[in-house]
This record gives sequence, structure tokens and C-alpha cells, in this order.
Amino acid sequence: MSWASVVGVSSTEGERRRTWRPDWPCSVTGALRPLRRGAGDPTFRLDDAGRVWRGTRTPEGPATLRVGADASDGEVHATAWGPGAEWVLESLPGLLGAHDDWSGFEPRHPVLVEARRRHPHVRRGRTGLVMEALVPAIIEQKVTGQEAFAGFRMLVHRFGEPAPGPGRDLGLRVQPDAGTLRTIASWEWLRMHVDHARSRTIVTAARVADSLERLAGLDPEEADRRLRSLPGVGEWTSAEVRQRAFGDPDAVSFGDYHVAKDVGWALTGSPFDDEEMRAYLEPWRPHRGRVPLLIGMAGLHRPRRGPRMAPRTHLPARVTRGGGPGRLS
Repeated sequence: MSWASVVGVSSTEGERRRTWRPDWPCSVTGALRPLRRGAGDPTFRLDDAGRVWRGTRTPEGPATLRVGADASDGEVHATAWGPGAEWVLESLPGLLGAHDDWSGFEPRHPVLVEARRRHPHVRRGRTGLVMEALVPAIIEQKVTGQEAFAGFRMLVHRFGEPAPGPGRDLGLRVQPDAGTLRTIASWEWLRMHVDHARSRTIVTAARVADSLERLAGLDPEEADRRLRSLPGVGEWTSAEVRQRAFGDPDAVSFGDYHVAKDVGWALTGSPFDDEEMRAYLEPWRPHRGRVPLLIGMAGLHRPRRGPRMAPRTHLPARVTRGGGPGRLS
């Protein structure tokens, strides 16, 4: 791997670059797509050259990260701006899945064997950033995707900040910091489609944000226990955070409206409920999360029938109808 530093592209913010060659064919967009919160996510952009732009808040401060891969030699080229530039570049391999070890995973089922054969290089990355994953996960609890993504967009636009460097010109933004989250009034949350229960959970998490960020150094079971000790954070929310922040291969989104049904349909022909999926996935521990990941990569979703969850209409802000059903906490 190689590093290069150059003079900043503006008079106030520097630019840093890193070139890294992974030892597998790395799909940058595939690795980073799970971090995107809907098509209008203001912290995520995909440019015409196929490069991913992210606005992120690191322990060193905000950063803009631009990442793309060279198809000719497999090299990954990353450029970053802002106080957190060095931090995001140092974290680049983990972000793209370099630490995701599949060696202990046995597909066992013909559907999974074929999915793994078709997607041999899929990796789950890790950001190392808990609050970045936790806040949108809480917003997504028990509501439609449309409502959750709209609420997250409004939160970032109203209370976040422009991403450093050229990210600002793209309209890229960074999530609000913990101090800001603690001061948002309850009526402002309601305007962003976030009810009192979820806003209270976010504010509670923001009060202990420093402790939460240190969970990355713990074993997955302890990190799960501590996340779920927060009032309002349940099994689904913890799994969503651990998947993105830690790249936890055992994290399964129990409580999701679709996951258990899709896993059951793909592997047995009949949708599961959560407890059926929990029992069925037990032989794959500590790689249970790879099963729904491969099923999703293979595009195996049960036929959608029946009514869909509708966005709520009693909150102050208006939400366009649409989006998938929500999740439990």
C-alpha cells in the first residue's frame, strides 16, 4: 500500500490520498452500499465515475471520503478531506471488508452453496463508528423505509453540517454530533417524523456517546449486551449497528419485517417467523449473519402479497406514501 499527501484543494482544508491493493476483487460500491440510508441520503453520493463519496464524523472530526477502484489492476484509490481525513484513510481496509474472515463459514444448504459460488468475494465492512450507525437505526424502528429515510434526511440537513472540502460542493453532509443531538427539542423531532419514544432513545444514546464508541474494542456478545442495555435499543437495532460498525458476521436482524420470511422462503419454501429463523440458523453460529446476506445477494425474496405498512399521518410532517414495512426495536 502507498500513501501520498498533497497541498489542500482549498485554503483551509487539506487533501490526503491513499492507494491500497486488496488481496481479493473488491467491489467498492458493494461494500459501501449498506451504509446508504435511502436514495436521497445526504451523507452518501455515487458520482459519474462510479466513485463513492461519504460524509462521516470520525473521532478526529468530520471528513469527506471519496473511494474508487481501478478495474485494470484492482487498486483502490481513496482521497479524504477534513480533520478526520487521516482517520478514514487508515480505516479504509476495514471499511471495505479486509477483516471479514469467511474461513469458518460452511454454506451447508444448496441455495447458500450456489449463492456463495456466485458471490465468492462478498465482504462485510466495518466503519468503527457506533453513533453513525445507531442514530439512523433508531429512526428506522417500527416505521416504513420511506418515513425513516425522510426523517434521517431532515435530521442531517437541519442539524448536521456540510462535509469538508469538495464534499460541500456536492451537497454532501455529515450527521450531527452527540452534543447537537442532545439539544434538539422534542417538537423538532416530531417535525422530522421521529416520535417521542425514538427521539428519547437517540438523546439517551447521545449522552453516553463516548462510551458507545468504545464498544468496537469488545467481543461481539459484550458489545451486543451493552447496546441493548440502552432503553429503546433492542435486538434488531443492535444487530443493525453491529453489522455496519463492527462487521459482525453473527449479527442477524431479528425483528425485521422481511428477513425471517425471506430466509425461510429461500431455504425451506415457507416463510419463517423470528423464532423459527433463530432455531434454523443456530448451526451457522458464529456466522449466522452470512445466511441472510447471501440470500439477499442472490436476490431471493419471497413474493410480496397483502397490505403494506403505510406511513403515519398523525405527525406534524408530511411523508410521501411508499416504502417497505418497518422493524422492531
